[in-house]
Amino acid sequence: MLIALALIALSMLGDGWVADNVRFGRVYETDWGRMLRNFGYLPFWLLAALALALHDRDQSAWSWWRRGALLAGAPTAAGIVGELLKILVRRMRPPGVGNAYAFRPFSDHPFSSRGLGFPSSHAVVAFAAAAILTAMYPRAKWVWYAAAVGCAVSRLLAHAHYLSDVVAGAAVGIGGAALVWRLAAPPAEADALASCGGVIDKPNDER
Repeated sequence: MLIALALIALSMLGDGWVADNVRFGRVYETDWGRMLRNFGYLPFWLLAALALALHDRDQSAWSWWRRGALLAGAPTAAGIVGELLKILVRRMRPPGVGNAYAFRPFSDHPFSSRGLGFPSSHAVVAFAAAAILTAMYPRAKWVWYAAAVGCAVSRLLAHAHYLSDVVAGAAVGIGGAALVWRLAAPPAEADALASCGGVIDKPNDER
C-alpha cells in the first residue's frame, strides 16, 4: 500500500510534462491503438472469462467455473472500486490546453463519474486482468502486463488521463486482483500467493 501511494505521488510530479508532451490524438484511429484500448474494456474480459469457463467445463482441476469466475471477478471488482474513487476524488481529465488540475464540486452530478479521470478505469481493468491471469498462468506474465501497460500508454497518448491517473489505476487493479485471488482461489492456491512488486505469483514448482 505504501509503495503504491509513493508511486502515485511520484507520478504526479510528471503529470504536467506528460500531459503537454505525450500525445497522439489519432491513436484510436489506428488498429493497434484500438487493440490496446480493448485490454481495458471490461466486456472483453467477461467474454474471455466465459470462454475460459466453457473450456474448463470438463476439467477435473478446480471447479469447472473457477478460473472463468476469477477472470471475470477481478476486473469487475477492481473496476467498481475505481469508479467509486473517481466519484470521491473528482479530479477531471486533462484540459485541451494547459495541464492544471481541476476538480468537480460535489454539488455537480455527485454520483456520476463521467468526465472524471482519477483513477483511469481502463488501467484498472487492464491491470486487474493482467494480475489475475499472472496468478493463473505465470509463465505468460510478461504478455499480460505488456498488454496492460500498452493500454495505459494509449490512454496517455489520447490525452484522456494524467500519468498519475494510470499509475493509480494500475495500483487499484493489481490490488483488487490480489484480494479477489485471496478470497476466491482454492485454499492451496491462495496460500501460495506471493506479492512482489505487484505481481501475483505461484510457487516455483508450478511455473
